[in-house]
Amino acid sequence: MMKKTMTALAAASALVATPVLAQSVDATRAPAQVEQNAEQMRGGNGGGVLIGLLALAAIIAGIIIAVGGDDNEDLPTSP
Repeated sequence: MMKKTMTALAAASALVATPVLAQSVDATRAPAQVEQNAEQMRGGNGGGVLIGLLALAAIIAGIIIAVGGDDNEDLPTSP
C-alpha cells in the first residue's frame, strides 16, 4: 500500500512541477537559418521521396493481401 502511495505522489508532483519549471525558464529561441535549410532540401538525396514510395508500396501490398484472400468454401459460417 505504501509503494502505491509513494508512486502516486511522485507522479503527481512530476505532473505539477513540469509546467512550473517550463514557465520559469527564459525561452529565447534563435531564428532558423532558412537559406541553409533550403539548400539542404534542394541538394538532398531524395530520402523523403523514397520513404513516401515505400509507405505507398506497403499500403498497396496490405490492400492486396487483405482483398486477395482465399475463397475457401470450407470455412464455417453463421446460420
